[in-house]
Amino acid sequence: MAARVDHLVVGAASLEQGLAWAEATLGVMPGPGGEHPLMGTHNRLLRIATVDYPRAYLEIISVQPGKSQQQGKRWFDLDAEAVRDTLRRSGPRLLHFVAGVPDVRAAVAALQGVGVDRGAVVQASRMTARGLLEWQITVRPDGQRLLDGTLPTLIEWGGTHPAAAMGESGVTLHTLAARHPQAAQLRAAAEAIGLERVQVKEGAANLCATLDTPRGRVQLESEGL
Repeated sequence: MAARVDHLVVGAASLEQGLAWAEATLGVMPGPGGEHPLMGTHNRLLRIATVDYPRAYLEIISVQPGKSQQQGKRWFDLDAEAVRDTLRRSGPRLLHFVAGVPDVRAAVAALQGVGVDRGAVVQASRMTARGLLEWQITVRPDGQRLLDGTLPTLIEWGGTHPAAAMGESGVTLHTLAARHPQAAQLRAAAEAIGLERVQVKEGAANLCATLDTPRGRVQLESEGL
């Protein structure tokens, strides 16, 4: 089992606010994204890959106006009142990260072995200019991220990974660190799936991504949301 950082999830009250945040904070405008009919969300994407994080990208995601999800709660706690209120009041914020695995069902079973219910494996897709993107992703019926967003959602891509179509952005991921009062559980989960290049520490809940950008080195933090 080997899991790698696939993408960072930045939540926004609207996609327009997310784009303005990216330009002001990172100094770049994200590239195209798409719509997720299953969840009633849409996104824009930005490549942040390096040798240590070879297929990593940043996703700015928001609820799509006028669209409803087809099942359960939306992923990444986007239906949680605390998350929605904070994004409205304080602006876009790093919420979570997604880890890519070669066999998502085996990874889910490995997490269950250490007492973590990461949720059901859901088949999802969206259309792009290059054709249909397909993936399998873990989504709990309650939409929860788990451990305040520091425990990753799991994803297994089909034949095509979206980073393959993204040009260099000028933004790269330097480090990703997760801090939580239940660090022992978080560390056990990370070891169960073979998660690489994510520092796990004990302390107040926080997910911190350090990025090199045209505006210099920038830290994005979840601050326990």
